[in-house]
Order: sequence, then structure tokens, then C-alpha cells
Amino acid sequence: MNQLSDRLNSLSPSATLAMSQKSAELKAQGVDVINLSVGEPDFNTPDHIKEAAKKAIDDNFSRYSPVPGYPALRNAIVEKLKKENGLEYTAAQISCANGAKQSVCNTILVLVNPGDEVIVPAPYWVSYPEMVKLAEGKPVVVTAGIEQDFKITPAQLEAAITPKTKALILCSPSNPTGSVYSREELAGLAAVLAKYPQVTVIADEIYEHINYIGKHQSIAQFPEMKERTVIVNGVSKAYAMTGWRIGFIAGPEWIVKACNKLQGQYTSGPCSVSQKAAEAAYTGTQASVEEMRKAFERRRDLIVKLAKEVPGFEVNVPEGAFYLFPKCSSFFGKAAGDRKINDSDDLAMYLLEVAHVACVGGASFGTPECIRMSYATSDENIVEAIRRIKEALAKLN
Repeated sequence: MNQLSDRLNSLSPSATLAMSQKSAELKAQGVDVINLSVGEPDFNTPDHIKEAAKKAIDDNFSRYSPVPGYPALRNAIVEKLKKENGLEYTAAQISCANGAKQSVCNTILVLVNPGDEVIVPAPYWVSYPEMVKLAEGKPVVVTAGIEQDFKITPAQLEAAITPKTKALILCSPSNPTGSVYSREELAGLAAVLAKYPQVTVIADEIYEHINYIGKHQSIAQFPEMKERTVIVNGVSKAYAMTGWRIGFIAGPEWIVKACNKLQGQYTSGPCSVSQKAAEAAYTGTQASVEEMRKAFERRRDLIVKLAKEVPGFEVNVPEGAFYLFPKCSSFFGKAAGDRKINDSDDLAMYLLEVAHVACVGGASFGTPECIRMSYATSDENIVEAIRRIKEALAKLN
């Protein structure tokens, strides 16, 4: 009698992790798979950060840290927010966690009661609605299509707010689309939110530094939003530190204290050595961040140019992150032999098995007519992957 909890049974498995697993299995069988499914930089962690971690081990940073993270790391984050974002926080308003993923989840779990609504703009990162479900809340999905660059409008936001709305999750630069909200666009959303003081914004800014249009803009910059916004960020994307697992929230102290209380009961503070590495990331040279950003921008230009040459793809130009999210619904209903393409998940599986390129179908991002490709890989891989995709798609009729 293997009875799992209803909580677990209500969750969907992570589609991105599942696709990575499938491509790894094919690779293990000797198939030459190009993996465009994974959301992590292909660069190594910069040397000065690795040195700080080695030093931390030698200096015996091997014991429990305070639940919200070491004061030195939280102070480094306070400085970062002040210098880069023009935002004033205290160390007591910062809580570090095991990656930005836990930071988002902590925030949802401390705010959301059963039946509360959380507005989730689609396309969304696969885990947002699942985290809301974990908190027994109700994800309210607001869809923005490719024609509006996958960004919701103030009118769409206002139409979705009800007396039960507790939070809005806003991801900019976005995973899976690479869309970036401008200051003007955020001001429009802030003007709507000003009328609904019960709504907290969870601003996922993990891709902040992978931005091709200039300075990152945070919704927390608007005075009326500062006390109602929880910024989520971390070292994973900007510093190529996905496996180090350090994320943080910056926000109102009452929410931060609640996250500390929650975290104190189920993970405690994040890895001590990783914290010292993250501190070095924030306080050391930022040269590598810009080098990686430039490489991603070059790859963005390359994949957009090539994807626009694929008949049947509709492509917009992402302004940040490292994803392309082409609309591919023109292939639905087509077939190659006995393989029929009904949706983007079928298409992603077809591309994996026929073209040996791993992408992720758009259904789990709330946008079933698109597929997500990560261009966090070499220029050669991008060129070869799109060549293979073009060839495989040409066989569908």
C-alpha cells in the first residue's frame, strides 16, 4: 500500500530536468546529442571565486552558518544592491538559501495560504506554478504571446487581480523567453499594483546580468513597491556557479524573518564554503561577468539569425538570459512516417530522437505552441544544432 501524499501527487515533475536526463541517457549510448535543454552557463566558475572557496576550506569554514547566511555575505549583498541597483537594504533584510529556487519557494511558502491566488505570467519558469501548488495556493496564469514579446500588460495584470490575490511572480530577464521588462513597462505594472496593497511581488532577477539592452531594472525601484517586493537573486547565472547553490532574497524584514524561521526548520543555512565563494563573487572583480555577458550576446545574435532561417519557426529577439523561445505551432498535425507531431512536447521528442538535439517543449512553461532552446553552449554547437533541426523539420509534412 504505497500511498504518497496528495501534496506530492499534485506536483508535475520538472520537464527541463527530465529532458536533460533523456539526453544524458542517449549520450551514454554513444549518440552525439547537442543539449539545448539545460539552463546553465557552459563557463567555468571564475578562478578568484574558486580560490576563495579553497581558502574557506583551509580556514575551516566547515561548521553551521547562521540560518540566513554569514553576515559578511549578507553585507556584500547589501553593497551589491546599493551599488548596482540603487536600492537600500540592511543585512537583516537579506536571507540566503540553497539557490534562488529555494529562495522563491521559501517566499511562496511563508506568504500563501490554501486557496490564495498567485498571478503567474506565462510563459513561466516550470517550477513557479508547482511551488504555488505546494503551498496549496492557486496559480492564476496570465498569458502573453510572442506578438507582445511574452510580456504582460498593466491591463492584463489588473484583470487577473481578485480579493484572493496574494502575490505576483515576475521574472525579468525571463526564463524561458529572454524577455526583459523596461523601466516604463515596470512603472505601468507598479501603477496597477499601487491600488492593491495586499499583493506582494516576487521579483525573480536571477538573470539580471545577462542583459543585452543596458541596465537591469527592478520593480523594487518604485517607492510604492519597495516594501511590497521580494527580490530573488543569486550567483548561479552571473558567475557560472549553478552547482554552488547560493541564492538570496532581499525584502521587507517581516517576510525575511518568516523565511528564516521556515528555513531554520528544514534546511538551515546554505553551504558554508559556497557562501565564502559567493562573497568573493560579489566583492571581487566583475570582469568575468561582462565577458560572459558578451559571449551570450554574440550567441544570441547567432541563434536568432539561424532560427529565423528555419521555415515554420516564428522567432522574436530575446533581450536577456540565454534562451530562445520560437513559436513552432505550424508543425502541429504534421508527420514523418508514423510519427505525428501533436504539440511542442512531441516536437521536442522528435528533435531529440531524429535530430539528436535536446530542447524542451513549451507546455510545461505554460506556452504549448513554443519550444525552449538554451544557447548556453558553443557557437559550433549552435550552428550544428540549428542545421540538424532545420533538416529534421523539413521531413515533416
